[in-house]
Amino acid sequence: MSANSPDLQYCPDLFEYSRRQSRVVTVGNVKMGGGHPVVVQSMITSDTRDTEACVAEVLQLAEAGCQIVRITAQTKKYAQNLENIRDGVRAAGCDVPLVADIHFKPDAAFEAAKWVEKVRVNPGNYADKKKFEIREYTDEQYEEELGRIREEFAPLVHLCKDLGRAIRIGTNHGSLSDRIMNRYGDTPLGMVESALEFARIAREEDFHNFVFSMKASNPKVMIEAYRLLVARLAEEGPDWNYPLHLGVTEAGDGEDGRIKSAIGIGSLLADGIGDTIRVSLTEDAVHEVPVAQALVTAIPTGGCSQEVAPTWNPFEFERRKSEVREVRDLKLGGTELTRVFTSRKKWDAVAHKIEQMGDFKPEIVLEDAGIIVLDPRDDEAVSAVNQSGNLELVTVRYDLGIPVIAAFRLLASKLDARHAILLKDTLQPSADAGSDFLPTLLRASMNLGSLICDGIGDAIIVQGEEAPGQSLRLSYNILQAAGARIFKTDYVACPSCGRTLFNLQDTTQKIREATGHLKGVRIAVMGCIVNGPGEMADADFGYVGGAPGKINLYVGKEPVKFNIPEGEAVERLQDLIREHGRWVEAPEKAVEI
Repeated sequence: MSANSPDLQYCPDLFEYSRRQSRVVTVGNVKMGGGHPVVVQSMITSDTRDTEACVAEVLQLAEAGCQIVRITAQTKKYAQNLENIRDGVRAAGCDVPLVADIHFKPDAAFEAAKWVEKVRVNPGNYADKKKFEIREYTDEQYEEELGRIREEFAPLVHLCKDLGRAIRIGTNHGSLSDRIMNRYGDTPLGMVESALEFARIAREEDFHNFVFSMKASNPKVMIEAYRLLVARLAEEGPDWNYPLHLGVTEAGDGEDGRIKSAIGIGSLLADGIGDTIRVSLTEDAVHEVPVAQALVTAIPTGGCSQEVAPTWNPFEFERRKSEVREVRDLKLGGTELTRVFTSRKKWDAVAHKIEQMGDFKPEIVLEDAGIIVLDPRDDEAVSAVNQSGNLELVTVRYDLGIPVIAAFRLLASKLDARHAILLKDTLQPSADAGSDFLPTLLRASMNLGSLICDGIGDAIIVQGEEAPGQSLRLSYNILQAAGARIFKTDYVACPSCGRTLFNLQDTTQKIREATGHLKGVRIAVMGCIVNGPGEMADADFGYVGGAPGKINLYVGKEPVKFNIPEGEAVERLQDLIREHGRWVEAPEKAVEI
């Protein structure tokens, strides 16, 4: 099955919101899918053997509004303590459902299912030994592998069916099996096929209380994988309408982690996809909950449905083919940089320090750019631009009363590709300097990031935030997170959990301080090896917990330095970057904005 198949469809209308119809899956006292509100969940970071700490953290998350809480269970011994954790949580009067996070150990999953309401398994490493081997599988060998996996997975399915448990079949881009990698590659299609293998086993046993996830650290990969999964499930038949768990894995911390999560999760929610979400931040887990709640609240409804075909392939990223033109001595369109616009008012506010603003400076003033502003529903206005002999820069009018994503998708579908498009984060600019920044950040990331990941947009402007410096910083950070314009070091940092072998928050901060000036270098910071090698296939260098107090360093997905004392590891990482010719000395610090 090719992602280019013209018959694939993941959304009934790309210009009008409608929520995907899924069956109901029950996790303890929580129902997801079937039209129920999107469920917010998170994961504790305490050692699963520490009952008191785990119970306290579960209660804290529940108090913050978390509806499902996940706990890692690395081995059967860890899984056995889930009984004590569950009893402690219930004794405190809390009925929040618990989920066991399982990766390599089927016996741990079997034990965990006795005590918690849901078990998450990762098809890429559950019953699979990942060796990064390159080999060709004959159809017969492939079927033999599937038979072996069935022997390991079917008993868990039977137990969950008997006990009324749920299962999440959770594929991660960073941990696909060798079998999948060699047949489908490290692709969204490979992620989907990996999950479907396990789903078929569950269905053969008449078990349907399961959900899917397709998590990746790259929002483009994550979005394409979920879209492809939805399309494939629809092709399989109406009874394959299982709920979906959304998440960007290793999103990071601070604004970057929130922006990346909003791009990946938010764009799918905006298309009606998703029944439960987890925002993965390299911070205390309780900080994930308000971000997830705000994303659910920000889902745009309505639209501008019209009989027009989209001009982009939603299953494979390709930037819209506009032609290059100059705007105020800067090239824009084609394969040129995605440009950052600002208003005249904001430009004037920072004009005195533009030369000291480094990579965060504004590039073009909105009012000086000769932009054509129109309503994309107005066919006559769009036709007039298309018939013009000039290359134009076009944007959507404010106050149209339709969602941003739908409006710009409609514009891109009607406008000749040669004309460039300026994206807006909102069609209702803010004049409230005291408004809460988080909803603004999430909405801008959702709207702009979704369109950029569709390949739409040659320039952007953020006007939902009144503060000049903050709106510019947000503009550039969205472009970075969407992979459209790399202007600083890129970090893939996993959220902490009970598997973590060092303090992720402190270590990530130390690595940022040591390497934050390396423009275009991508560094992965992983607490353990569960997703490390795979996720680092997209990174240049990796810093991974190998054992308590010991760090392994990677180049790409290849380990090159082993068992480095944690106190020396950041400096050794710098040395490794130097060895590979990617190190530059830090410049003088730019003006803070």
